[in-house]
Amino acid sequence: MSDELAGKSVLLVDDDRDILTAIQSALSDTGVTILTADDGDQAIIQAQEHSPDLIVLDMMLPKRSGFLVLEKLKRGKELTDPPRVIMITGNPGTRHKIYAESQGVDLYIHKPFRMEKLIESIKEMLTADR
Repeated sequence: MSDELAGKSVLLVDDDRDILTAIQSALSDTGVTILTADDGDQAIIQAQEHSPDLIVLDMMLPKRSGFLVLEKLKRGKELTDPPRVIMITGNPGTRHKIYAESQGVDLYIHKPFRMEKLIESIKEMLTADR
């Protein structure tokens, strides 16, 4: 087990259990603490309780969309240091990407995505200075 990201935490938010499991498995040897949520409301609760360093956020979620989660976490007053956010989506349109970027998303990835690209992006964001 590697500890390159020990002390860092990532919140994975997706309503597809297979995607959550795959990302968890891919991150398992990095030393990062992994939190999960399968709907937008739970994502906000987890973020407020645990203040993760990074969130991997699906755009289409039950209860509260990824956009609403993003807006609450990046623009709200609940977190003094908002996390970095990677948004993943099956929506191919550029309009959503532009909106996500205007709301503070750090990286926007279309599904299906290469797991290696996502994991490398997570590592880069967690080790980069802000």
